[in-house]
Amino acid sequence: MVKKVMRVTKFPTNVLRPLYEYLVSEKKTLLKKRKDLEREDPFSDPGRTDDNAAVDTEVNEQMGHERVSAIREEVDKMLINVKKAMSRIKLGKYGICLNCGKLIDTDRLAVNPTAEYCMTCEKEIEAKNGEA
Repeated sequence: MVKKVMRVTKFPTNVLRPLYEYLVSEKKTLLKKRKDLEREDPFSDPGRTDDNAAVDTEVNEQMGHERVSAIREEVDKMLINVKKAMSRIKLGKYGICLNCGKLIDTDRLAVNPTAEYCMTCEKEIEAKNGEA
C-alpha cells in the first residue's frame, strides 16, 4: 500500500499534555506490575530446585509460572505501546494513522490512547492478518 502524503492538523498542546501525563502514569503502573509479576513467579525462587517437592507441587509451580509468563507478556506489549505513543507525542505525530496519514478519530483515541491506526486501516490490517 502506498502512503499518501497529506497535511494533517495536529492536536493542541493543552490536549496532549494531560494525555502524556496519563501515559507516564500508565508506564509507571505497568513497570510496577511487571516487577510484582517477577516476584510472584514460582520459578523466581532460587531454592525451588533444591526441594524434593511432590508432583502436585511441581505442577502447581509450572502452572503458576505459565500464568505469570502470559500476563507478563501482555504487560510488556502494553508497555511498548505506551512508550510508542509517548514518542509519537514528542515527535508531534500522535493521533496520525501510521498507514494512511489521516487523523485517528478522537473517540477511538479516547478508548485506546495508544492506537496507531485509524479504524479503516486497522480493519484492513486485521483482514490481512486473518488471511495469513
